[in-house]
Amino acid sequence: MPPTPKTPVDSTAAGPMLRYQKNLPKLPVPPLSDTLRKYLKSVHPLLTEEEYKRTEQAVKEFEAPGGLGQELQKRLVARAKDPSVVNWMEEWWNDQAYMGYRDPVVIYVSYFFAYKDDKFRKLPAQRAAAITTAALEFKKQVVDNTLEPEYAKGEPLCMDSYKYMFNNCRIAKKPSDEAAIFDPHQNTHIIAIRKNKFYFVDTVYNGKQLSTKELEQQFQRVIDQAGGLKGIPVGVLTSENRDVWTDVRQALLKANPRNKQVIDKIETASFVVCLDDSSPKYRDDLCRACWHGDGRNRYFDKPVQFIVFDNGKAGFIGEHSCMDGTATCRLNEYVCDGLNRNLIKHGSEQIRGNIPHPEELSFVLNKDLEHAIQAAETHFDDLIARHEMTVLAYQSFGKNLIKKFRSSPDGFVQMAIQLAYYKCFGVSRPTYESAQTRKFQRGRTETARTVTDESVAFVKAMEDPTLPNEKKIALLRAALKAQGQYMASAVNAHGVDRHLFGLKNCLKSGEPVPAIFRDPAYAYSSHWYLSTSQLTSEHFDGYGWGQVVNDGFGCAYMIKNNALQFNIASVKDLEVHGKKYVRGTYQFKQCLEEACDDLRDLLMTELPAQAKL
Repeated sequence: MPPTPKTPVDSTAAGPMLRYQKNLPKLPVPPLSDTLRKYLKSVHPLLTEEEYKRTEQAVKEFEAPGGLGQELQKRLVARAKDPSVVNWMEEWWNDQAYMGYRDPVVIYVSYFFAYKDDKFRKLPAQRAAAITTAALEFKKQVVDNTLEPEYAKGEPLCMDSYKYMFNNCRIAKKPSDEAAIFDPHQNTHIIAIRKNKFYFVDTVYNGKQLSTKELEQQFQRVIDQAGGLKGIPVGVLTSENRDVWTDVRQALLKANPRNKQVIDKIETASFVVCLDDSSPKYRDDLCRACWHGDGRNRYFDKPVQFIVFDNGKAGFIGEHSCMDGTATCRLNEYVCDGLNRNLIKHGSEQIRGNIPHPEELSFVLNKDLEHAIQAAETHFDDLIARHEMTVLAYQSFGKNLIKKFRSSPDGFVQMAIQLAYYKCFGVSRPTYESAQTRKFQRGRTETARTVTDESVAFVKAMEDPTLPNEKKIALLRAALKAQGQYMASAVNAHGVDRHLFGLKNCLKSGEPVPAIFRDPAYAYSSHWYLSTSQLTSEHFDGYGWGQVVNDGFGCAYMIKNNALQFNIASVKDLEVHGKKYVRGTYQFKQCLEEACDDLRDLLMTELPAQAKL
């Protein structure tokens, strides 16, 4: 049974999924003095004494009575109170963090989940069909607004972003992309991609949804129709720089009227199923194949793409601009858990006759478009060649033991990441952890700044063999407390980063940029050498994304009951502050393993003997 929240129910809501939506609180604007105090505290462990004094002075000037900081705060508060504005940050954030972002979505924006094997579905058409049936069941709950809302500590979370899950597409435009939502009742088809060729597969025939057996037939038909020869990979264009793709998309639409019909069918589809002809065998290979594949057998602008490989392995890639990973994690958990526990209704075993074959959607191309596709292939291959990704599947312990250590599992892993980075580089650097703010209307994320004076003292102590365990444990407890306090503030929208982002956006044209935003500490403290986030499912064998800065790491992690898993991505030949680290991704992976071992060994010393069993 769902919890009974304090949030009032809206009796006029379209369905149970949205019954709390209108009554969720609006995103607050924190007091200026609180944010500036937290900001100073967060930059202190990252700066020299001289740098900190300069930052302190810039903050004092910004906060001074009658100063620009006070004026910007008034403007932001007024914006937040405007009845026509649902969320004061939404428009700015969506544009500047996502839609206006011009680098390719693959690597820099998209993220993936890699599934564990399905022992009962080894054939690609078989597994694709089961996944599709489960996803359509989830879609029906979203479209009908019957999906139960999500909760955090008994209170409902915003469900608005679910409208971007199905029948949605990111549309390349200048200077900023757009999100397009299409009628889910009118568009009951999906798109299958095989050998770089697009196929239209309607999931409804004669008013009735195709059963899993019927879908399996359709996917097998796609595989058979596609044959052995690969088509010209038009999909690789979606891996391009967004301005380049905008221009090519327009040229594609103008080249022949048929191209618009094809693009319309792709963009309006419920979702995409990529039937890859590769067979990744090992975990690292599977994660890379889900993260980007060969770039050809994809349409990266779709927010939901399931990937099924020739050996029956499977996964998911999501486009991040309108939806954060918590929503699609729930979709994927529903699919995997439902299939694993046989909760999905697969329909009749009998296949109806005369179901139309999948329709191949063929683009009409000219020489200019073919050259653009070739250029996109080259750009994609160069981009992928510059990146590394590896997975640490740590099997020594997981959430169950961490709780015996009287520690927050998330905080514990964050300290393991900090210790690993210190082992690798001998210093602590700015770290981002995603904190969701979905308890507010159209809330998305806030930054939880993990590096604190306490975390720095802890990692230094851990690398000092002369210090007793009792001292190290005390410093770990202090670091965990600081991390937990900041995370609690962040999920309540009282972090540093989004508030400062809002204040900066309140500057009017021609106004001087305050010293706080020109101070090198402002840019440095949000240069995320470590970009981290947790989403967990016992059914996933991988989850991750790329690094957000080229001298840093993307570090996604899962905290399972009896295991930890880290997905680490970075550029090859990582260069940090002038020093090159060949295979830096793998060095960091080893340091993570050592850090987890060290923390386990440390805390086992204070665990009662009976709890170690």
